[in-house]
Amino acid sequence: MSRADYWDAAEIQVVHSTPGRMRLKGRLFASTSLDQDYVCALVSQISGVQAVRINRAARSLIVEHEANKSIQEAVITCIQALPLEACSPDGPGEYGPDLMDVGFKATAALATPLLPMPLKAGLSWLLALPVLGRGIEALFSRGLKVEALDAGVRLFSLLRREYFVSNTVGAMLELAAYLENSSAARSGELLKNLLRSDVDTVRVERDGQESIVAFGEVLKEDVVVCGPGEMVPVDGEVMDGDALVDTSSITGESVPQHVRESSRVLAGSMVHEGRIRIRAGAVGSETSMARLSRSLEKSLRNRSVGQRRSEALADRLVPFTFGSGLGIYFLTGSASRAASVLTVDYSCAIKMAAPVSVRTAMHAAGKNGVLIKGAQSLEALAGIDTVVFDKTGTLTRGSMELTDVIAVDGFSENQVLALAAGAEEHYGHPVARAVVQEAVQRGLQLPGMSQVDFVVAHGVSAYVQDKRVLVGSRHFIHDDEGVDCTVMQQEEKKLLEQGKTLLYLALEDGLAGILALRDVLRPEAGEVLRRLKSQGITSMVMLTGDQERSARVMADKLPELDLVLAGLTPGDKARVIASMQAEGRRVAFVGDGVNDSPGLLDADVGISMPLGAQLARDAAQVVLIRDDLRGLVLAHNIARNTEIKLRNCLWSAVGINSALLALAGMGVLPTLASAALHNASTVGILAYAAVNNGG
Repeated sequence: MSRADYWDAAEIQVVHSTPGRMRLKGRLFASTSLDQDYVCALVSQISGVQAVRINRAARSLIVEHEANKSIQEAVITCIQALPLEACSPDGPGEYGPDLMDVGFKATAALATPLLPMPLKAGLSWLLALPVLGRGIEALFSRGLKVEALDAGVRLFSLLRREYFVSNTVGAMLELAAYLENSSAARSGELLKNLLRSDVDTVRVERDGQESIVAFGEVLKEDVVVCGPGEMVPVDGEVMDGDALVDTSSITGESVPQHVRESSRVLAGSMVHEGRIRIRAGAVGSETSMARLSRSLEKSLRNRSVGQRRSEALADRLVPFTFGSGLGIYFLTGSASRAASVLTVDYSCAIKMAAPVSVRTAMHAAGKNGVLIKGAQSLEALAGIDTVVFDKTGTLTRGSMELTDVIAVDGFSENQVLALAAGAEEHYGHPVARAVVQEAVQRGLQLPGMSQVDFVVAHGVSAYVQDKRVLVGSRHFIHDDEGVDCTVMQQEEKKLLEQGKTLLYLALEDGLAGILALRDVLRPEAGEVLRRLKSQGITSMVMLTGDQERSARVMADKLPELDLVLAGLTPGDKARVIASMQAEGRRVAFVGDGVNDSPGLLDADVGISMPLGAQLARDAAQVVLIRDDLRGLVLAHNIARNTEIKLRNCLWSAVGINSALLALAGMGVLPTLASAALHNASTVGILAYAAVNNGG
């Protein structure tokens, strides 16, 4: 199947254009298999686009944007290159009527008894013709579906000259369709926001000159320049330079990593100190992130297993209703009874309750800081019994805190801390921030430093009153600078056993003290684990790439954890998850880094933290928008409530409609009453489905 089978890109034309607004027209936009949310989301991610909507009736796409001609060109290019998956035979179909349609048909129904017979008949047949046409088309192309039932009711009523009944039934059906459409539109914004890129512009070096270009204009083999405070926008290899790069979202390490010539870097890393030039290895649609984003865009439109099961049940009940109506007609000869039976359509409530409830849940979660990517994700989240956490950036904040200051004889703790903070205050990496913050909290006066020299990935060299101060790792102080650190051997061993990171301070070639730091546990972590257990989670596990002693310290602080595994690679984490699934567990994995992506993809539900790597957020089925683990508790609660609600909707629809069908078949309910009660119950079930799922 080629894209040309659905639309001709050359046929799309710009029919209106002003600074800040444009309208494209083409038969593509009238296609009933076009996924409107998908197309609007793709166009919305173009930098400068402010609003997008599709008018199916007018075959138009309307875009509001910043007054820039290049944006219009980008929109046209995007639409002409629209992937085939945006338009398919099993697409979402018609989006339903607007409020004007509902109002017009309701007014026509109310006015029917007041009209003279010829006008009444003509109006009623005119209003019913589209329904009859859809019913005939569905009957011959897809078999007995709800469209055939609707057409049958209208036809029976028209043939019996029950015009008020025919028009009232039509108005009720329009109202039900409008409610479904309104719910679908509410969740559209979530998809649009999800697909927006985090990086707008990139610094590149071409022909020896640095320039700023749009993210989409970066070419393979371009030299990308990154400095302090900038995010690495591409995957590639460092050509030259030295930098401390925060790779917590990639490696899981809470301490920034040293990168230099020949080092590999991935998009999403943050440069803390230094400057590097990167040769882009993959750009645009070639990057792993872009490929994953496309697959996720497609998965967002897939229905859940439960939703497909409900729809299959609804489809099987249509022939039952249709057969019951015909059977009543042949047994009793009463067209009125037959029409009454045909108004009882199980599929309305059964099919519509699921998308309404799911989208309401997504909307409620989104407003509370959780992005749930579709029905499948919601259903899977409701069924989990095991939650696996990555440590760094998930159970911990990924930032450091100073825990110990140990001074050598002749120095005080405050002297050691003040000297270290004085040297480190010029730099913004996490270790430096933790040291300076502690000094400020103690109210210490920081000494004036001169000739401050930052040695990438090692430490800091500075002078205070002509005395040299060195702050950094043991390797830097002991091995590179020749300062004897063995005097602190016992203290060093004790602190390392506690899983802490050590910073050494030397003054004039002699060791002055040691500062110990550790990753900060999220204050809400313990509460979240307890609440998850109260919601039915039977097992909670922590996986980390850190060494055993760091993991052991964390396990002591979180007694709710059932299992802690340390020293794991990303592949190891994925294998642990797979082994749990082989035991029959339904596993959610919570992570934030590129290294977590295998786990996020392999778990039944992948849950990403908001400050993690773009790849992790793309791989996850659930994204916490706020940097607070309590969003996980809320999301799980919403998912469970939605599952309960869907079961209630299903059995309510089956029970109520079965009772109505029996009463209609016995002649107790006339056609109008049957239609009114059926549609009232459908609206009631939909109203229940649309109730906020709560937290």
